[in-house]
Amino acid sequence: MTVTQAAPPPVASDTGPTNTQTRAPRRRPGGSNGRKWLEIAIFAGPALLVFISFVIVPVALAAVYSLYNWNGLGPLDRFIGLDNYVRAFSDPLFVKAIGNNATIVVASILVQGPLAIAVALLLNRRMRGRGLIRALIFVPYVLAEVIAGLSWKLLLSPRGGVNAVLEGIGLGHLAKPWLADPDTALWVMFGILTWKYLGFAILLMLAGLQGVPEELQEAAAIDGASWWQTQWRITLPLLGPTIRIWIFLSMIGSLQLFDMVWVTTKGGPIGATNTMAVYMIQYGQGQYGYGSAIAVILFVISLIVALVYQRFAMRRDLAGAITSGVR
Repeated sequence: MTVTQAAPPPVASDTGPTNTQTRAPRRRPGGSNGRKWLEIAIFAGPALLVFISFVIVPVALAAVYSLYNWNGLGPLDRFIGLDNYVRAFSDPLFVKAIGNNATIVVASILVQGPLAIAVALLLNRRMRGRGLIRALIFVPYVLAEVIAGLSWKLLLSPRGGVNAVLEGIGLGHLAKPWLADPDTALWVMFGILTWKYLGFAILLMLAGLQGVPEELQEAAAIDGASWWQTQWRITLPLLGPTIRIWIFLSMIGSLQLFDMVWVTTKGGPIGATNTMAVYMIQYGQGQYGYGSAIAVILFVISLIVALVYQRFAMRRDLAGAITSGVR
């Protein structure tokens, strides 16, 4: 008779290989996507709600009001279709206002941009009193538009300080009612805008210049490049993103220009300094349907300009946004 012993059960060893395959926690289908959308809702939801409430809804309401002859009181019951838009583009004053906005946009880019770059390059060099000059240049930008506009309105009046200075230095024949002359009022207004907003452009350019590596400029100097060659070949190309952003801000600000014009001239004389926003306030009061049509036109023009510029000029700066697919 033989007795067979049962084999002992396997003992887990601390050193030997073990079958330690662990099962990954089972995830419910769609759990990851659900968490992702929850995070998007938490972080972007409040901003999206504010954007819809204060941008999308007002624009949609303005588009609806623009189709009615409505004075702001009573129900919307006088539907007139696109008559408000036809009226706007048939009014020479509104067409002139669009032209004034376009003139200010182009003049800002051609005059303020190069001037801001030149001053920023100058102030970026080591020089005595550089901090004080930077502060003084930025002072007009921090002034309220109402204060700046009223100050210039007094200075440029027929008996104002500008004409008094001209007469004092023997140039009295140049004295004129600067803001009352239809031939020069728009350019005088552009001069005021340049004085007001040039400091912001210079500050933006100075911030962009801080990102230009000094090693590149030093290497160019060692290679014999002059200061102008260094700025033209190295600094300005590297300053490109800052310049493009400033141009974008300048275009949108010029298209929506209102406060400075309203304070100084209210669009006069004879509509010489009128802008779309000023025209909307002048002719939209009491005619909310017509005013809404002007607001929609201003919004559409600004939106088209912004999208076209972002797609074709800022595509390298905004890669991955609306410029995806652009080559």
